[in-house]
Amino acid sequence: METIAQIMKSIYGYLWGMPMLVVLLGTHLYFTFRLGVIQRKIPKGIRLSFSKTEESNEGISPFSALATALAATIGTGNIIGISAAIAIGGPGAVFWCWVTGVFGIATCYAECFLAVKYRVQKPDGSFLGGPMYVMEKALHQKSAAVIFALSTILASLGMGSSVQSHSICAAVTANYRISPHIIGAVAAVLAGIVILGGARQISRVCTYLVPFMSVFYMGGCLLLLWINRDFLGETLAVIVRSAFSSKSVAGGIAGTAVMTGMRTGISKGLFTNEAGLGSIPMTAASARTSSPVKQGIISMTGPFWDTVVMCAITGIAIVSSMLRTPAAYQGVADDQLCFLAFAGLPVDGSFMLSVSLVLFAFATIIGWSYYGECAVQYLWGKQKILAYRVLYIMAVYLGAVMSLDVVWTVSDLFNSFMAIPNILCIWMLRKVIIGETRMSLNR
Repeated sequence: METIAQIMKSIYGYLWGMPMLVVLLGTHLYFTFRLGVIQRKIPKGIRLSFSKTEESNEGISPFSALATALAATIGTGNIIGISAAIAIGGPGAVFWCWVTGVFGIATCYAECFLAVKYRVQKPDGSFLGGPMYVMEKALHQKSAAVIFALSTILASLGMGSSVQSHSICAAVTANYRISPHIIGAVAAVLAGIVILGGARQISRVCTYLVPFMSVFYMGGCLLLLWINRDFLGETLAVIVRSAFSSKSVAGGIAGTAVMTGMRTGISKGLFTNEAGLGSIPMTAASARTSSPVKQGIISMTGPFWDTVVMCAITGIAIVSSMLRTPAAYQGVADDQLCFLAFAGLPVDGSFMLSVSLVLFAFATIIGWSYYGECAVQYLWGKQKILAYRVLYIMAVYLGAVMSLDVVWTVSDLFNSFMAIPNILCIWMLRKVIIGETRMSLNR
């Protein structure tokens, strides 16, 4: 197993090395400028996402589709990932993560546009779509579609279920002495209640869970920013300055090489918002909408909320806390920076952060189950969905009681097998995306 793990890590390191980061960031930049800086439509997308739509069996509401995507996207990476990015890449990593999120909005729009344009309608009136349908219908690349769908299923069983339940177990056992078997069983039962209810049940739960968990966590961050308000100006200066300089910065925070900060921040930004991965388009395709452009604008608000807002505020909260009490952060482990920051709250910050981690991980579990279902239905039809749901729920339990070193690596590997064909698909259909978008926005 150790040999297999090393081989997997080597392949993952090659696929997700600097070349892949350059390709993804290059894609973000290309569509940003070719689409006329589509990010300027974010206010419109937010307004449209909250607008009421008529009840219908033809898909779910645009907001429900966005909430389901955010449930899968907003995860422990928004907390632990940013903490690790700062520890490895310095405060400047926050800047590069934020920049990547801003430009990633354009790629998210492009892939969601294609998913809605080439989706299919089921007999019950609901919709199915995603990169696999685009690859088959628009490019006639069935083999690429199958690779993407299989990778989605395997990634969902790893990163989507078992890895997240492992995170839930770690967050709970940090505060209470509870058996991992009990935690895994409870997580599996709760997830099963939601997942067995189907896509509409998943979207309904996400519609309420995502706003609640986001407000709960962001409330703690904003309170932390208020406590650290005297250091906010210095914090922003440190983040920007260390993004372009390897010199030591204020408050005792050690400087790091500029390239290390860039690489760490960009990679965390790419992984956190999932723009280009091909996952978000599957929920976008299920939305009740008449326009690929309209739904693309709504769906691209996902990376905005996830990275531009949540990751940025998390990073600022941590760095400002480091400046306020620099001595307390000497020798702290990568994943503990956020816990130490939340310890500065007048309430039980550790408990509050643990609850946030549990909610974020649970939301990712139910969100990614929908992605896996879409892939299963594409490959084998509706009759195999129940078997997948049972397997997925079992993975939730096993994740809490098993060591997941290999699972982490394999999940990351299959994420790359999703991203590569999806990015190629977007590039091959770039003229369709750009042409129809310009025509629609110029009306």
